[in-house]
Amino acid sequence: MTASRYPQELERPALVARKLRGISFSARPQPPHFAAEILPEQSQQAHQELGRIVVLATQGAGGDDETRLLALLANFRPEVFPFDRRSKWRSFRELFKLILRRRPELVIMEGTGLAGGLAVLLGRLLAGVSYVICSGDAVGPFVAGQHPFLGPLFGIYERLLCRWSAGYIGWTPYLAGRALTFGAPRAITAPGWAPFPPSPERLLASRARIRKELGIAPDDLVFGLAGSLAWTRRVGYCYGLELIRSLLRTDRPGLKVVIVGDGAGRIRLEQAAGKRLGDSVLLTGRVPRDQVPDYLAVMDVASLPQSVDQVGSFRYTTKLSEYQAAGLPIITGQIPLAYDLGGPWLWRLPGKAPWDERYLQALAVVMQQISPAELKTKKEAVPRQLPEFDRPRQVERVTAFVTDLLNDRNDHVAAGDRL
Repeated sequence: MTASRYPQELERPALVARKLRGISFSARPQPPHFAAEILPEQSQQAHQELGRIVVLATQGAGGDDETRLLALLANFRPEVFPFDRRSKWRSFRELFKLILRRRPELVIMEGTGLAGGLAVLLGRLLAGVSYVICSGDAVGPFVAGQHPFLGPLFGIYERLLCRWSAGYIGWTPYLAGRALTFGAPRAITAPGWAPFPPSPERLLASRARIRKELGIAPDDLVFGLAGSLAWTRRVGYCYGLELIRSLLRTDRPGLKVVIVGDGAGRIRLEQAAGKRLGDSVLLTGRVPRDQVPDYLAVMDVASLPQSVDQVGSFRYTTKLSEYQAAGLPIITGQIPLAYDLGGPWLWRLPGKAPWDERYLQALAVVMQQISPAELKTKKEAVPRQLPEFDRPRQVERVTAFVTDLLNDRNDHVAAGDRL
């Protein structure tokens, strides 16, 4: 990793803290890597002087999580550590060495992967380097869902990450509250946004064009979703399976399911569809990220399948804002977001999970019985903008959060210098 140069003032934190007094920061829509250029000159200079912020995403360098984190930190100039998921323990060693050698003011980690988490924990305990965790999952329950025998260990790991952190950025308010309960001294919510919000004109044009490409008639009723098709062996499920299983219980003509994405679960979806594959069940495979809204335009109703437990109940999921931006009414379970953010544009289905028999039967009833008039009413009720997914507001909040953390750290160091 190439080391960037920092001003000499970084060796004098008390001076930097004084320069930040009285400065207020604002956030506006902006590309993630160049946003500091729009700040007032004084604010930009101060942020550069406090620029000893290292960021990483345990999902991997160049991924969506890293892009999201850099967008949230648009008013800073952080150094990006290129975390390599294919060589996690090498990344652990390199990150830990960087922390010890450079002693950054703050490390901000998107994700809760073990290699990155151990590096920031050791950096905090051995070198006193503060870190912030940003996460969209409850770690212990999530791992327990994949590997039950590892659940308790990762539950302890999650608590340690929160307890020793300087702060926590949760993708939902439920995760922020969980982190505070586990001992995080501060927390903030930043649920993300639709990265490529489509215009109404684009949605109309894409709907006609891609429906024609996929062989979908203009008046066909389409239920669908977009996401990673990861197979969960323990429960025998991946995203989209609930749509196929429910479709097979109906006999409505012109009813179709479109699933956008790829992963190990795709072959399972193909097997479940059987003879309906390519006819009423259409799997597009992976599509470029900026073209996802075009495929969402094909749909009439979006599925947001989440289990009503310690995994799904803490989530918003990254697709919620994109479905809303595409004007899609949503079907989901009886999870907190369905009450907190929902309205007449959303169905709350019974059942503990999208593989639950009650959930599947209720989804099949909606597919079979929804009328054009009811669908029209649902679509008209979809909010064009939810304040929770407003990008500039999230950037502004995260800017204030990180600035306060840096100020507090520098105040402590300055107090130590005076002693």
